[in-house]
Amino acid sequence: MLWIDFTVESFPDGSFCIKGDTPSEVLGRLYKPGDVFVVNSRGVLMKQDKFVEFMENGKRTGHKSIS
Repeated sequence: MLWIDFTVESFPDGSFCIKGDTPSEVLGRLYKPGDVFVVNSRGVLMKQDKFVEFMENGKRTGHKSIS
C-alpha cells in the first residue's frame, strides 16, 4: 500500500508526527497510542508488537527483571 498526501511535522527533540486531512486519518490507521516502532537499516519503521506485549504483561509471563 502506498500512502501519499500527508504532512510530517518534526520537533526539536527528534520526534515527529504524521498528519492527514483529519485527526483520525492517520492516528488509528497507521498507528495508535502505545505503538512502538524500531527503524531498520533501510529506514523502515518496524512495529514491535512483541515488545509492547512484554511491557504490558512481562510480570505475568514469568520473566524476571534484572536489577
